This record gives sequence, structure tokens and C-alpha cells, in this order.
Amino acid sequence: MSTRLSIITTRTGDQGDTGLGDGARVPKDDPRIAAIGDVDELNSVIGLLRSETLPEDVDALCARIQHDLFDVGAELCIPGHAALNAEHVALLEQALTRYNAELPSLREFILPGGHRCAALAHLARTVCRRAERAVIHMDRVTEPGRRSSVHARLYLNRLSDLCFVLARALNRAQNRPDVFWTRGGNG
Repeated sequence: MSTRLSIITTRTGDQGDTGLGDGARVPKDDPRIAAIGDVDELNSVIGLLRSETLPEDVDALCARIQHDLFDVGAELCIPGHAALNAEHVALLEQALTRYNAELPSLREFILPGGHRCAALAHLARTVCRRAERAVIHMDRVTEPGRRSSVHARLYLNRLSDLCFVLARALNRAQNRPDVFWTRGGNG
């Protein structure tokens, strides 16, 4: 791989704009930049989750997700570019089916918590939902040829569900119960 960045401080954004992968300059508060930032934050939270001691299969899945999220960022950075496809979404759906099959049925809402790694998976879920909202907003205000791919949107939607299921699976792997919501907080 060739060197992609040799200078980190370029000063090209000092006036409040930034460059996209297609060479266009946009304000740093542009909806596209907000979406890129939220996906980047999600990738960082997944990285934080991976800093915990996880079951090997969960860590490997999270590693794959981090690479996929980098590709989502590329899609957003290069308007009209599509990096994800149906196989990326199918991978998440298969993981959802696999991990959810091992869990007891829900009888109540779950609060974020339990073991630290489960709480971090819940944090990833909430950041993922925000990233999904940011991408949807960006697409709503962007002309058709410059929108994200349908697969990027589906991926983020499935990923938030998977983060919820992984939180439960991680609690179970640590022999910790899920934290159930109770009316009035009397739990």
C-alpha cells in the first residue's frame, strides 16, 4: 500500500470547510460531514468494545464490522460511490440470527448495562442509530446521484440491531443478567 497521508496538519480546513474524496469542498457542518463523523465515531466505539476481552468470534465479527464501517465512510466521502453490497448486509443478518438464537426470549425492555463489554455494545448501538439518522438526513437533502447506497443504510440499520443482540450475548458470556427495565425503577 502506498502512503496515503504524509502530512496530517494541512491547514486547508482552517476556514471551516473540508475536502471530499471527489475533490469538492464543503462546510464542516454539512450534513455529509456530520454523517461521516457519526460513522467514524461508531467505528471508534466498536474499537473501544474490541479493547475488552471478548469471545474470539465476537472480536472477529467486530473487526470485520470496523472495516465495513470504514467502507461506509468512503461511500459518504465520495458522493455516488458504493462500497457495500447485499453480502455485507447478509453477514449482519446471519450474525443476528446466530447470536439471537442462543438468547432467552425478552419479557421486558432492557436497560444498557450488565458487564462492561455489554454496556459498550449498547453504546455502539446508540451511536449507530445516530449515524443512521445522519445518513438518512444527508440523503434527504442531497441530490439523487450523490446519496449513500441503499446497502449502507441497510447495514447501519442491521448493525444497531446486532449491537443490541451482542450486548445480551456478551452479558450471557460473562454470566451477567441483562438489566431489565421496571416501571418506577423498582428493580
